[in-house]
Amino acid sequence: MVVSNARAERGVSGAADGTPLWREDREHASRRPALPGNITADVAIVGAGFTGLWAAYYLLQADPTLKVVLLEREYAGFGASGRNGGWASSIFPVSLGRVEQLYSHRAALDLQAAMNETVGEIGDVVAAEKIDCEYSRDGFVSLARSQAQWARAKATVDGAEKFGTHGQWQLLDADAAREKVNAAGVLGGIYTEHCALLHPDKLVRGLAGWVEERGGVIYEDTAVDEIGKGIVWTRHGSVTASVVIRATEAFTPEFPEYRRNVAPLYSLVVATAPLPDEVRLELGLDGRTAFNDMRNLRIYAHPTNDGRLVFGGRGAPYHFRSKVHPSFDVDEKIHEKIIDTMHEFFPTLKDVPITHRWGGPLGVPRDWFPSVGYDQNNKMAWAGPYVGDGVATSNLAGRILRNLILDKRDDLNSLPVVNHHSPKWEVEPFRWFGVNAGLRAAATADLEERVTNKPSKVSALLEKLTGAH
Repeated sequence: MVVSNARAERGVSGAADGTPLWREDREHASRRPALPGNITADVAIVGAGFTGLWAAYYLLQADPTLKVVLLEREYAGFGASGRNGGWASSIFPVSLGRVEQLYSHRAALDLQAAMNETVGEIGDVVAAEKIDCEYSRDGFVSLARSQAQWARAKATVDGAEKFGTHGQWQLLDADAAREKVNAAGVLGGIYTEHCALLHPDKLVRGLAGWVEERGGVIYEDTAVDEIGKGIVWTRHGSVTASVVIRATEAFTPEFPEYRRNVAPLYSLVVATAPLPDEVRLELGLDGRTAFNDMRNLRIYAHPTNDGRLVFGGRGAPYHFRSKVHPSFDVDEKIHEKIIDTMHEFFPTLKDVPITHRWGGPLGVPRDWFPSVGYDQNNKMAWAGPYVGDGVATSNLAGRILRNLILDKRDDLNSLPVVNHHSPKWEVEPFRWFGVNAGLRAAATADLEERVTNKPSKVSALLEKLTGAH
C-alpha cells in the first residue's frame, strides 16, 4: 500500500510518545522533592491539578497563615489539568433541565450564572497575579454542519430563552457562523461569549508558583496510598491535617473505597504545525475562538496563540475496572479519526503536518453531575469529577471549598453542586458494557443523523437516560 506524504506526516515527528503540546518546554524540568516524612498541616490536598491548586490559591488568599500541603504522585498538572483542550468554558455537563428536575428552576439558573461568571473570574485572577497563560476570551461557536445539527442549534437557542437563560446563546446564520470559523459545510451555528482559551500548563505553573510563594508546599513523586479521617498515608510518610481535600479526578478509582465513584474516560487530542498566516485568515483561525460542531460524540478545537490548530475528541474506549495507564494516551485508531474529522472541517489542512498527539483520562460520575463537598465530621472535602469540563469548573470548586472549609458565607454555597452525591457506577463487567455501549450509541446517533438528516432519536434517549448534553 502506498502511503501519501500527508498520511506519513501523521506519524507525528518527535511527539508520538503522547507528550501534550502544552508540556513541550518543560519535559526535562526538575521535579519538586517528595514528602520527607511525617508532617502536620492545616489542609492536605491529594492531587496538584487545577482543583488542588485553585483550592490552595483561594484558601491562602483568604488566610495566609494556613499551612497548606499538596501531594502529587507525578508532578503538578500531570493529569487532565495538563492534557485538556485549553477551554475555560461555562459548559456544565448536565443539562439545565436535569438540574431543574433534581433541584429547582432557580438552582439551575444560579448554576449557569455561576459558570458564566467563572470564565471571567479566571481572567481576573491571571491578570491580577500576572500569570501569562495566554488567556483570551473570544467565546465559543458550535457549528451546524448538517440539517440535523441546524435543527438542534435552533432548538438550543429557543430552549435557552424559554428556560430563562436569556442571551446565553446567539443563533448565527451561515454567513455569520463562517465569519467565526470558515469550516466546510457550515449551515449556521450558535455562539456564546462565555468561553476563554488558555495554555493549561502555563496556568498550572503560574498557580503552583503563587501557592509556593505564599507558603504552600507541593510534594511531587508522592503517591498517596490511603486517605483517612484527617490523615493521608504515603510510602514517604503521612500528613495529619485538620482537613483533607480529595482532588483526584479520573484517578479516584485507584483508591478501593472510591472505585465505583468515578469512571475514567479518555479524551484524545492532536495539534498541527503552525499554520501560514494566509491559511489562518482564510479559515477564520486567525483569532482565538473555541469551536466544535453539534455532533453527539463531542469534539473540540481552537487556534493556539502560536498559530497551530488543536483538535480533540471523545470516542476512546473505557478500560475494564476503570484502568488508567500511560499507554492509553495514544490510540492510533481514535487519533486517526480525529485527524480525519479535522480534515472534514478543513480540507485544505490535509498537507499540514500533525506535530503532536496525546490524550488522558477525565472523570465521569454515574449521573454526569460534578460535585463539591465537605464532611466536617470526617475532616474530608472533595471536588470533581468534571466530565471533561473542569478547566473552569475547578475554579468554581476551589472557591466553594474555601467557603466550606473556612465557614465563609457566600451565595456559591447554595449551588446544586454543593454536597451533591452521585450514585455509584455498576460493578464490573456491567460498568464496562454500559460505558462503552454509551460511547457507541453517541457515534451511532451521529451516523443516524447523517442518514436521516433529522435529530437523532438515539441521542434523545441518551440525554433522557443520562441528563448529559
